[in-house]
Amino acid sequence: MTRTDFLLIAPELWVLTMTCVILMVDLFLKEERRGIVHLLAMVTLVFAAIITLRVDDSMSSGSAALAFNGSFVRDQMGEMLKLFSYFVLAMVFIYAKFCLRQFRMFRSDFYTLSLEALLGIMLLISANNLIMVYLGLELLALASYTLVAYDRDSRRGSEAAMKYFVLGSMASGMLLYGMSMIYGATGTLDLGAIAEAVKVNGADDIMLVFGLVFLIVGIAFKFGAAPFHMWVPDVYQGAPVSTTLFISSLPKMAAFAMAFRLLQTGLGDLQGDWMQMLALLAVLSIAVGNLAAIAQTNIKRMLAYSTIGHMGFVFMGLLAGTPEGYGAGMFYVIVYSLMSAAAFGMVILLSGHGIEAEKLEDFKGLNQRNPWYAAIMAMVMFSMAGVPVFVGFFAKWLVIQAALNAGLVWLAIVAVVFSVVGAFYYIRVVKLMYFDEPVTTTNIDAPVDFRAVISLNGVIMLGLGIFSGSLIQICMSSFGA
Repeated sequence: MTRTDFLLIAPELWVLTMTCVILMVDLFLKEERRGIVHLLAMVTLVFAAIITLRVDDSMSSGSAALAFNGSFVRDQMGEMLKLFSYFVLAMVFIYAKFCLRQFRMFRSDFYTLSLEALLGIMLLISANNLIMVYLGLELLALASYTLVAYDRDSRRGSEAAMKYFVLGSMASGMLLYGMSMIYGATGTLDLGAIAEAVKVNGADDIMLVFGLVFLIVGIAFKFGAAPFHMWVPDVYQGAPVSTTLFISSLPKMAAFAMAFRLLQTGLGDLQGDWMQMLALLAVLSIAVGNLAAIAQTNIKRMLAYSTIGHMGFVFMGLLAGTPEGYGAGMFYVIVYSLMSAAAFGMVILLSGHGIEAEKLEDFKGLNQRNPWYAAIMAMVMFSMAGVPVFVGFFAKWLVIQAALNAGLVWLAIVAVVFSVVGAFYYIRVVKLMYFDEPVTTTNIDAPVDFRAVISLNGVIMLGLGIFSGSLIQICMSSFGA
């Protein structure tokens, strides 16, 4: 281990150190001063971003840098995903503070668990070794299980956490089994060395192909892709909305990075095998997600099925197997994280008096109660539906274009058809806000920081759509496109 190794892993070390500091500080804080924990968590994210950018500047132009005998990699893709992870988590913390105080659950463990999950996400994004992948995955998973059960008095939350834990453990076991088979076939844990071994053995090695199948199952579960989506609606509905907000956004960026590292970096020569599996998962996810969402009356379950559909589009970018496809997939997962954060932020905003605004009817007449918040929610829904001008449209356009360029015309047609089907339940929310009478006339109030961030989050849907060129270019250049 050299000084350079520790320099490259400096952001991760900073997040780990500050998580420990927050744990220690909380021991000496009275309940009324817990706001200090929120402040420390935000400081952690700001300085993590600064350290990430400084380390990036110290690296040679655009090249990947390896640390700890090649088990940890820093490259442009990783840096971008980490920076957006900090940004989205900062929004999550601001939304969650208001939510947790409303429901009398404002405790420091939400922040420490979220930062631990962030550390797992950062390790997953930069993992270049099977052991590192599994370490990051379990760190993220264990923190997520606990966050789902955050409301100790909620029977539904405990049930969701148990279901998530059991199914998550099975998926982790399958992933580990797949990794062990790949190790048995190649004799190495390093993704670069695995790629070299695959070139020699090829797809003729039956153990390698079986290992790939188990890897795909584990990846599909972490994405929440059909048919491994059973946990998504129940966890989204059962968990506190602050936890749902977290689970629906940040882990998706980690899942994308994990899929890219394992499938492209490690098993790129088996592309013909995993492309077929990803194509099946993409079709099933897009179809099941959009069709099931139409029948939902609970907005958390609706957004859960919506997530499944969106993950199908991310798979479309991956299975294209080209730099343009990977760039499109990366852009899509970043955009989705921002859209999901805004949608659940609006659910938090409308919640109050110990009751979550989880029914679609809670959004009735929102325009009459507050036209600006209705406009924000409309921008989010239009973006998720893929209406032109909004950023969600460009995200879908890029992955469909990547699929067409890869010769997957049938998949592009399926995606377009189900995008039209999916637009129905998004536009239904807009119809409820603008054309129905409100169920309640209570005033919608929130702290200044919450109102500022939710406004920014909504405006991003439109602004990033109009000025998306730079972000798209960065995503594409991350893969040499």
